[in-house]
Amino acid sequence: MTQPGRAPEARPDKAPTAQLLDIRNLTVTYRTGGGPLPAVRGVDLSLAAGQKLGLAGESGCGKSTLAASVLRLLPPGTTTTGEILLGGEDVLTMGWSRLRAVRWAGASIVFQGAMHSLNPVRRIAHQIAEPILLHDKVSETLAHERVAVLLEQVGLAAARASAYPHELSGGQRQRVMIAMALACSPNLIVADEPTTALDVMVQAQILRLIGDLVAAQGISLLMISHDLAVLAQTCDRLAVMYAGRIVEDGPAHQVFTDGRHPYTRALAAAFPRIGDPSSRRAPHGLPGDPPDPTALPTGCAFRPRCPLAIETCAHVDPALSVAGPGRAAACVHVTSVPTGGER
Repeated sequence: MTQPGRAPEARPDKAPTAQLLDIRNLTVTYRTGGGPLPAVRGVDLSLAAGQKLGLAGESGCGKSTLAASVLRLLPPGTTTTGEILLGGEDVLTMGWSRLRAVRWAGASIVFQGAMHSLNPVRRIAHQIAEPILLHDKVSETLAHERVAVLLEQVGLAAARASAYPHELSGGQRQRVMIAMALACSPNLIVADEPTTALDVMVQAQILRLIGDLVAAQGISLLMISHDLAVLAQTCDRLAVMYAGRIVEDGPAHQVFTDGRHPYTRALAAAFPRIGDPSSRRAPHGLPGDPPDPTALPTGCAFRPRCPLAIETCAHVDPALSVAGPGRAAACVHVTSVPTGGER
């Protein structure tokens, strides 16, 4: 999306791999009592077949809106423009019958908070079997055999199939959500902060499980989180989102350890380094709050919180520019932000 003071965006250089998901100039605007609320503003993002892409940013930056857009799960009254190409087909222009076929079988979503996503009055087996029966058109016997295999894949005993959601722990419920996402062998899984409500040990187990399963089955993964460290460990690529736009994109470990955008560097610095007492006693926070989407500052949206802001930033809303091999950042300092080396 080209705006006054903006040049056309440049995507990071990528190898000529097939793009399973290609989001082009996506804008999402909610209708509210106070007027239009722009949640996603001109996002370009792609995901290659078999690749794991992380999407990071603070609460309210548009991550979950972007995730819901992939399968058109946004509430009524939302205005969406641009293109979301899934396997070459535009999700935004699909008819309902085609969209129903694509959901679960083409792409599936693991939501945060499994207790709110699972039906509390239906047994686990019935909930996992439902998409299999709907999309694969198999007998109930074969569907429930598949359920047993899926539960084993996510580390749950087949006997848990008869349980109700409230009889499972938080980690077990999240494993059920992963089994449901895998039920129809999709090409893409969108994981929207799947470990938010879990303790650190269970979180690590779930993340390892997701990573192992998508790698073993060749599934593409779009993992959404506010935790850069989690995404750096789990994903191949990492995109950072701020105020509805992508501000950095590149190889996950490089983005985490050597961010080219000041916002990325601030997020990475907020994580204490294990074994470094100074970082534990004096953590580096990010001052201020994300901007109100209905009243964004002129120029760069990050300017009021940026330690490197200059006068140009008040007038120019920078587009993504090449910031190294396979990397891009939206900052006027993209060629001069000092590198921090390995963390």
